[in-house]
Amino acid sequence: MKVLLLNQCFYPDVVATAQQLTDLAVRLAEQGHQVTVVASRRGYDSPQVRFPKREVWKNINIIRLPSLGFGKKAKWRRAVDFGSFLGSCVLRLILLPRFDVVVALTSPPLISFVAALFVQLKGGRFVFWVMDLNPDEAVAASWLRKQSLAAKFLDAILIHSLRRAEKIVALDRFMKRRISGKGNFHQKIMVVPPWSHDDSVCYDHSGRLAFRAQHGLSEKYVVMYSGNHSPCHPLDTLLQTALQLANHPEIAFCFVGGGSELNKVKAFVKQHQLANITCLPYQPLDKLAASLSAADLHVVVMGDSFAGIVHPCKIYNILAVGAPFLYIGPPESHIADILSQLGTNGMARLAGHGEVEKVAKQMLEGAQAAGVVNRSRSKAENRLAACFSKDASLPRMVEALESGSTRISAGNSGALPEVMVFQK
Repeated sequence: MKVLLLNQCFYPDVVATAQQLTDLAVRLAEQGHQVTVVASRRGYDSPQVRFPKREVWKNINIIRLPSLGFGKKAKWRRAVDFGSFLGSCVLRLILLPRFDVVVALTSPPLISFVAALFVQLKGGRFVFWVMDLNPDEAVAASWLRKQSLAAKFLDAILIHSLRRAEKIVALDRFMKRRISGKGNFHQKIMVVPPWSHDDSVCYDHSGRLAFRAQHGLSEKYVVMYSGNHSPCHPLDTLLQTALQLANHPEIAFCFVGGGSELNKVKAFVKQHQLANITCLPYQPLDKLAASLSAADLHVVVMGDSFAGIVHPCKIYNILAVGAPFLYIGPPESHIADILSQLGTNGMARLAGHGEVEKVAKQMLEGAQAAGVVNRSRSKAENRLAACFSKDASLPRMVEALESGSTRISAGNSGALPEVMVFQK
């Protein structure tokens, strides 16, 4: 089977969608399929980074296209970068032959429309892997007005892509519900959550000690936010908590990753002259286990209006590491579903945006109990870690591409069968 994968970022980029798509490409190539990837030459979070134009890596033919690199400091800059990549993509696709299956993700937002046109003109099957939902995301973030011409145009483009897709892969039941509300798509949606990198990410005690020593965190209770710093995951409550706990030197906050809101974090640190916040770049995959293991408490954040629009996939590596986590976000969401499965065993905590006093209290209690370390996981934790592992989810993605059936069976219509509560 000849497979074409379309997304702005791919190996060796380290952002979440690049890692997920890379895992899929490698698995398809290992199973004997001919895999071609079209991506950008520029790093997604660091556009000054350039990758080779052409490369064959693990039997995957990678075509990287030029694009402008204005960065993420302003929305217009991102829009111009997206547009330049899409233009390069259209021109390159004209020269490519027919593929049996074309898979498009959602970076940039219109790439699915380009994929749908390519399949319409040259044939093959189109699978739409929805990593986030636009223009819903832009409207929820107040970048676009819901009734504006731009929002209506982008929504029409999205609906066209959904109609043309043979299969639609959503990340959780909330995203499935939102997509189903845009048309009669229910029968061709399957829910496949992103998977953890459990083949390379697990609790790493020696890595934990080394990471903490390297960054001056050895004697601290480390609260970590690791991943994309995005307006969809507002960090105000976490930052205000760090400010409130500035006089507690035993607690350190570590922000790891990148994104448009990273500068906001750095500006907050400078404005308040905080010594309890450390900012670090995205960690390479071979260092990720050490980085994640270094935290005593991970923080997962989702904006109140973004359930079903975005999906904080950082939760899966946190589950793989077995670390406690705090979720700040809406009580009706995929993360809240996971939290309900874990119960009240101290592994997971929940707070709403603005509940700074509650969050600070939870962190103080965690710091006081930090001397008693118990890494043995409950049955619920083990079950969830296995349920969202690569071995559980990746084969379902491969099956979605290899199968020619447009109708999704009842057993595959929702989340993984081990967590039927997600089927509400």
